[in-house]
Amino acid sequence: MTTRLLVVADTHVPKRARELPQAVLRAADAADLIVHAGDWVTASVLDELERHGEVLGVWGNNDGADLRARLPEVARREIEGVRVAVVHETGAASGRERRMDAAFPDTDLLIFGHSHIPWDTTTPRGLRLLNPGSPTDRRRQPRHTYLTAALDAGTLRDVTLVTL
Repeated sequence: MTTRLLVVADTHVPKRARELPQAVLRAADAADLIVHAGDWVTASVLDELERHGEVLGVWGNNDGADLRARLPEVARREIEGVRVAVVHETGAASGRERRMDAAFPDTDLLIFGHSHIPWDTTTPRGLRLLNPGSPTDRRRQPRHTYLTAALDAGTLRDVTLVTL
């Protein structure tokens, strides 16, 4: 069986946008699992995404007590034989692969946010690192972004960076 993912982070509603982009909500409807790597800013975003499907999420540094009460700092789940972890912050880009290999030794896929910069690398140990960027606050990036992907039979496939 295949699990289709929508991967988002750093939505920053209502600070950076009044609401989630309609393209993100359509992608949520098409996904089997919505993964959010923190910085929701308001719990209404979590509520809205939960109306569109199952959510696996974590809180970020801009999230208050209401979101921290509902979400973990690190989420872990095995999906279709892939050991997935979600965290908001991984620190500086320099040395990230080495640090994440040490911090997540029993993980195949680590999804993170915080930088608003899309990231897709594989560590020396084989840990895949994905950051979807932000669909609402592009910072120094040319476009707003999110990711879609699929997990199937122990494999991550069809990773697509979607630009808005």
